[in-house]
Amino acid sequence: MTAALAPAVLDATQWQARRRAHEERVDVWLTPHLARRRRGERHPVADFLFTYYSHRPAQLRRWHPGPGVELRDADPAEFGRDYRAGAAGVTLDTEGVRARRGESIAWIRSLLEATRGRAAHFGCFGMHEWAMVYRQTREELRHNAWPLRLSAERTAEVVEERGVRCSHFDAFRFFTPPARPLNLLTPTRETQHAHEQPGCLHANMDLYKWAYKLSPLVPSELVADAFDLARDIRTLDMRASPYDLAALGYPPVRVESPDGRAEYAVAQRGFAERAAVLRDRLLAAVPD
Repeated sequence: MTAALAPAVLDATQWQARRRAHEERVDVWLTPHLARRRRGERHPVADFLFTYYSHRPAQLRRWHPGPGVELRDADPAEFGRDYRAGAAGVTLDTEGVRARRGESIAWIRSLLEATRGRAAHFGCFGMHEWAMVYRQTREELRHNAWPLRLSAERTAEVVEERGVRCSHFDAFRFFTPPARPLNLLTPTRETQHAHEQPGCLHANMDLYKWAYKLSPLVPSELVADAFDLARDIRTLDMRASPYDLAALGYPPVRVESPDGRAEYAVAQRGFAERAAVLRDRLLAAVPD
């Protein structure tokens, strides 16, 4: 639900039901993660969004209605410093938030617009994950509790045979030093607006980051939708990676083979379509 579609006024029954539905939805994701954290266990797929991104579980669970919504019989202190009590109820101080965070909002908006306006590319076949382990020893691997599907030498050969076409800086910066010269581009933070493209798995996963950074200017339902997409993308990312995670219930997408690359490209296009809708919703939530 976007802010534009939300009712102008929600009575206590309505907004509490929306809040409860959001909490129940995200608890399905949060509960197993928090249980693993208490046990000191690590999951290379399911925990990624909680460790790579800065949004804490409690922040994801906290519900925000979005701008332009009045909450009857609500206490502004319950929602945070950006809420004000008015004649009809509690509302978000939209102008105050935009004034305080205007530079960040403008940066995010311009990135989303630049990405939306660019042609999508689907020829990377997940080689960014392979470039992150290229020519590493077992001890150096980020997820070294899990084996590689192929030998280290064959893994390196796949990278060299396929080449790397990564446009996303936050993936490229994790490449091993010998893998970086193999990439078609040399993305930087400064060139992110020029390189980000809507077919990129990591750019579409990052819609979650932009959604929570725009919160509370976007409703929490939209943040959760972006999180849901990011979870699905992470699953493909690791299924197509060099790691063997079949024991965790993730059968490989064998991008080293033609059939695997075809499977990957179909999934990547589906994610790009889902991401395009979310990107439009985010842009609509923060108009110029």
